[in-house]
Formats: sequence, structure tokens, C-alpha cells
Amino acid sequence: MAGRIEDYAVIGNCETAALVGRNGSIDWLCLPRFDSGSCFTALLGDESDGRWIISPAAEVTRVTRRYRDSSLILETTMETADGAVMITDFMSRREGASDVHRCVTGLRGRVTMHSELRVRLDYGSILPWVSRLEDDRIKYVAGPDRLILQSAVPFENKNMCSTAEFVTEPGKTLHFSLGWSNSFRSVPQPLNTAALIEEVETGWSKWASRFNGAGEWSDVVLRSLITLKGLTHFETGGIVAAATTSLPEALGGGRNWDYRYCWLRDATNFICLDGIKFH
Repeated sequence: MAGRIEDYAVIGNCETAALVGRNGSIDWLCLPRFDSGSCFTALLGDESDGRWIISPAAEVTRVTRRYRDSSLILETTMETADGAVMITDFMSRREGASDVHRCVTGLRGRVTMHSELRVRLDYGSILPWVSRLEDDRIKYVAGPDRLILQSAVPFENKNMCSTAEFVTEPGKTLHFSLGWSNSFRSVPQPLNTAALIEEVETGWSKWASRFNGAGEWSDVVLRSLITLKGLTHFETGGIVAAATTSLPEALGGGRNWDYRYCWLRDATNFICLDGIKFH
């Protein structure tokens, strides 16, 4: 496995979810649904099985993370000898598409960043056909699946992956997105990540405002509710047990579990807490 499971944070759009490591790597993502085949599977293997990493090229001396207010918008701050950067990760969805967004903001100094995107469909078993669109977005296609990379900096395609290097400046933000859609449909329009992050944050804040508090445990209970909501499919209301799959019950054990489904036992429970309720 690429990293310890406790080192991963979850982001999602109530249709699917991604796991982001402390090193800035998205090592697990199924598109377009929780139970779809994965396009990043490094969680179960290594980078050759698919991942998307954005991190400083130099040694990272300190990492801190938090979720922005009452949302699933993840902020990871990385410090190096040259300065500090913040990577903001979140997901959104639109009709017929599901999108991952990554924003890199310079906080201090000038930090050289490296990004490597390896798309591997169907649990790491399929290499996509890669091409560049007229607007310079990069397209990855395998059968009915299509992913499109939209980037503020140029990526180079070589050795079966897409890579880029860039330098951050204090106060400036660079936006990146990777969107899924069916390859037999029209190519989606480019995204405005700066506007979408405000829209997504507003949506989460509005939903969380229905929570009336739980005394001294309010922060913990609300974070648990947000996590459960992120694991709840927006159309069916089904709650998946977890975003992970195929991890052993114990180290070296042979019993693996796939939690990306709505278990009948869990689906019979109706959650209601101080005005917040969902299936």
C-alpha cells in the first residue's frame, strides 16, 4: 500500500470520493460513482497503479492539514527550506460529469512544485489513449470513460504519465482540475475552479447550518455528519460504508473488504440529529 490509511483524508461530491495523502498524492479515486472501477489505485499498490501527486520538489519539512470550516474542502500546508504552499483539494459534480479540483497557493517564498498524473482505468489495469485538445486540455480515453485535465501550467506527456514543474509565488493561486465524462458524449466545457470552490463551500455551509449543536462535542459530531453526508449518494440516499476497498482486515491477513457499497444493515437506519436527517 502506498501509505498508512490514517494518513489519508477524504474529499467527495456525494457521488464518489477520493483519498488524499499527506504527501499531496490522490491515491484512490473511483469515477463516476463510489462503486465504479478506480482510475487511481496506488492505495493498493504503488504509483504505477495510478495516482495524481502535487508536492514540492524539495524535501518537505512540515505538513499540516485541515478541512475548511464546515465542508469537505481539504487544505494541506507544506513547508520546505524555500517557503510554504497550500494545496486545496475538493470535488464537484455537474450533469454527466464528476470533477476533482486542486488549487496551489503560495504562502511564503518561492517553492518549486512537481506534479505527476498517472491515469490507470479499471483498477490500474488499463492504460488510456492520451491526446491534447485544441484548448490545450489533455484527454484520457479508455472505452466509455474519458478524463480531461485542465491545468494552469503546461503538462508534458511522456513515459506513460503527465508531468509538470512550476514555481509558486506568495499570494498567487494556480488551479487544476480533472473531470470524468462519458467518451461517447460531447466534450464538457472548461471549468472555473475559482468560482466552483465558493459554490461548493456555500453548499456545504448551508447544509451544515441545520445542525443545532451537541454541547462540548459539537465540532466532532458535525465533522462526523459531514463525513457521512460525503459518503451518501445524492440521488439514492444510500450511505456507503467507506470509500476504501480491498484493504486487509489485519496486516498480512487474507480477509479483504470492499466497503464502497450500501450495506442492507446500514441502509435500514434513518439518521436524525437536531434537524439534520438523511438516509
